Amino acid sequence: MNELKLIEIFCKSHDFCQKLDKYSQTYLLPNSSQASALSLSEIMSICIAFHLSGYKTFKHFYSSLVLPEWKAYFPNLVSYSHFVQLQQGTILPLYAFLWSECLGQCQGLSFIDSFKLAVCHNRRIFSHKVFYGLAARGKTSVDWFYGFKLHMSINTKGEVLGFALSKGNTDDRNRSMLKQVTRLLKGILVGDKGYIGKALKEDLAQEGIHLLTKIKVNMKNALLDPLHKLFLKKRALIESVIDRIKETTSIEHSRHRSPVNFLVNTFAALAAYNFIEDKPHLHFVKAEIAYLPQ
Repeated sequence: MNELKLIEIFCKSHDFCQKLDKYSQTYLLPNSSQASALSLSEIMSICIAFHLSGYKTFKHFYSSLVLPEWKAYFPNLVSYSHFVQLQQGTILPLYAFLWSECLGQCQGLSFIDSFKLAVCHNRRIFSHKVFYGLAARGKTSVDWFYGFKLHMSINTKGEVLGFALSKGNTDDRNRSMLKQVTRLLKGILVGDKGYIGKALKEDLAQEGIHLLTKIKVNMKNALLDPLHKLFLKKRALIESVIDRIKETTSIEHSRHRSPVNFLVNTFAALAAYNFIEDKPHLHFVKAEIAYLPQ
C-alpha cells in the first residue's frame, strides 16, 4: 500500500472524527474513559489500511509494517496487544463512518446479493465457542458453512449503497434485513432467484423499488421486457464486487477472538473497499444508455 493512500484514508477518517466529536459534545454525555495516546482517527486509519496492505493477519501487519515503518505518520504508536484493545472502541465510529462517508449514490439501477462470512471450519462447529449463540449454520450454492451473511446492494459503479449482517441461516428475503439494505434505494433492484417472492415484490413496490429477478424452472414462464433482460444480464456485477472485496481485504477469516473484533474487521474491510480505485463497474453501449433509468 502506497503512502498517498494511507494519507487519503487518514484525512477522510480525521474529517469524519471531527464531525463526530462536535456531535458528541452536543448530544452525548462526556466520555469518562481514559484518553489514549492514539486518536480515534489514527486507530480507524490503521484498521482500514490493514485490508489494503496485502497482509493476511493483523498481528503480522502491525508488527512488520506499522511499528517499524509508520512511526513518522503515527508518532504515538502503542504495542500490538494495547492496540487490539483500543480498536474495539472503533466499532460504532466505523459503522457510522461507513454510512455517512463510504456509500455511493443510487442511480436508479441497483443490484443486491449476499455472501457468507464463515467463522470456523465445519469440522469445528461443535467445539467453537467465540460465536456460540450468535452465528448459525447456513448454506450457499456451493456448501454449508457456520457463521454470518453479509447482505449488500450496489450501483452500476460498483459502489456499496447499503449493507446488513445476519446469521448464516437468514433468508435473503428477510424483511427487517432488506429494509436496512434498501433504505436508500429507488428504481430498479436486480437480484438472483433467492429474492423471488410476490409479497416481497409488493412491499418493495410501495417504497418505490421495482424488484427484478429471474424465474425458477418450476415457475410459469413470463415474457420479460427486453430492457429487463438487459438488466438481468448485468447482475454479475455484484458478484464481481463481492469477489473483489474477498480478494482485496481480509473480511473473512477464522481467527476472531471476540464478536466485537469480528464486527470491527468487517466494517473496516467494507470501508477499505471504498478506497479502491478500480472498482468493478458496468459499461453500456450507446443503444443501452438511452434505456437506463434516470
